[in-house]
Amino acid sequence: MAVRIRLTRVGATKQPAYRVVVTDARNARDGRSIETIGHYNPRTEPVEFVVDADKAKAWLEKGAQPSDTVARLFRSAGILPAAKK
Repeated sequence: MAVRIRLTRVGATKQPAYRVVVTDARNARDGRSIETIGHYNPRTEPVEFVVDADKAKAWLEKGAQPSDTVARLFRSAGILPAAKK
């Protein structure tokens, strides 16, 4: 089972907010998830990104792969090391 850490969309029409979830890569974007580890709201100023760093690191150690967007957010939060240029 390929496990991914990715965003799932919540919120009203044209007012998106996202949950950071751990899910099977084969599931739909808003489908069943294994665990919710945080949330992300790009519409606030400053952008709100809250994640349980311990749970995120535990899932990464178990082999879960973050999506590109989640990896970028994790780098800004200090959970993943900065990308090499």
